[in-house]
Amino acid sequence: MNLKLEAVNLVRWLHFVTLAVGGGAAVVALLLSGFEEGREDLRGLAATVWSKVVAWSFRLALVAGILMLVLMMQGGQNPLKNGHYFHIKLLLVFVLVGLSEMTPKALAAGKRGSALLALVLFLASSFTVYNKALFGGRPQSGLVMPVTADTTFTTR
Repeated sequence: MNLKLEAVNLVRWLHFVTLAVGGGAAVVALLLSGFEEGREDLRGLAATVWSKVVAWSFRLALVAGILMLVLMMQGGQNPLKNGHYFHIKLLLVFVLVGLSEMTPKALAAGKRGSALLALVLFLASSFTVYNKALFGGRPQSGLVMPVTADTTFTTR
């Protein structure tokens, strides 16, 4: 069997992992911010978790997403022409990353609004990607075989 590791698939996986880590850590930071109210020894922990884990995960996801877009365009695909869903997603992502950068200071001050809004934007952008057809995108139908896949069948 001839398996090839393609750069687009590797970057897509990295993008997925960084988003999963960032989204999960955002939930944890919000939970920690709720525990901080009554305990002085936990004060500032949510802001630290956000700045060290969530913000860096979202930054790396943005870089991986841009790299994936460039690699896809070099390969002949253009997600920008696949309906309006990609433009909606980009808007949500840029607002999310900007809000994520401001959230640690708000969490340190005991305000959870920006963290909750960042989590909602994360969920909205993932909903937009998963439901492309709702936002004018063309969903992939059935099994799509990559161009570089080996299509020969070998018997044992």
